[in-house]
Amino acid sequence: MTTVIGAGLGAGLFMIWWSCWVEPRKSQQTTRRTRRVDDLLLRAGIEAVSAGGLIATSLGIGGVVFLTVLVLTGSPPIAACFGLFGSLLPVGVVRWRARRRAASLRELWPDVVDHLRSAIRAGLSLPEAISQLGEKGPQELRHAFTAFSDDYRAGARFDDALGRLKVRLADPVADRIIEALRMTRDVGGSDLGRLLGTLAEFLRDSARTRSELEARQSWTINAARLAVAAPWIVLMLLATRPEAVRAYNTATGAGVLIGGLVVSVVCYRVMLRIGALPQDERVLR
Repeated sequence: MTTVIGAGLGAGLFMIWWSCWVEPRKSQQTTRRTRRVDDLLLRAGIEAVSAGGLIATSLGIGGVVFLTVLVLTGSPPIAACFGLFGSLLPVGVVRWRARRRAASLRELWPDVVDHLRSAIRAGLSLPEAISQLGEKGPQELRHAFTAFSDDYRAGARFDDALGRLKVRLADPVADRIIEALRMTRDVGGSDLGRLLGTLAEFLRDSARTRSELEARQSWTINAARLAVAAPWIVLMLLATRPEAVRAYNTATGAGVLIGGLVVSVVCYRVMLRIGALPQDERVLR
């Protein structure tokens, strides 16, 4: 009987101790990270891949690179370094696509605003003007506006259809345009045409200035990336020599690789932070 009472008391104390850990916070952090990855995929225009799929792809490529380099060199430390680089490759490609898509959309948004302004001046209602972009808007954005038209015609409220359009576009400029249209729809106003005209001019000036800055910045960033990659290219060449492989298979050699990896990652992140242009933040998500 004493054993049963002791076990029950111990189980109760354990459950009290377990309840003190804030599990929802961990879940929220995981959800937040997943949401950031999903947002990155949407900004890159990749809708068929989930955050879990991207992570699985990264791990798979990292494993394949690790095994390939291990077979070629016979050095686990060298293979681990290149396996890490391989696992980061899918995320790097997605970020590159997101930057390319954002740069492309910056050139298109002034035309979208001009189409909206012309449609509203022609007497079309706001939902009709937005739906018309599915046929007469820029080719890269027609599918999103066509989906908005389908949602609205299927009986969705205008605000709900705009919210779905905002998620599909996943672009800071689109957020500003959509919120301006939503506010106009809610409170009314007769200066929407003038507002859209001013917005189109501002977007053109901003895109022109940013393109010039990125053109001047690109050669510096590419040179810095080459400087970071050069030591690892040399390492791959050295791995073809048996004596170099034996040296890196020792504890000292592995420490040198770890130190070089840390220095490369830190320097690359510092280079990106110094050379990065201010990014537009999404609003009212």
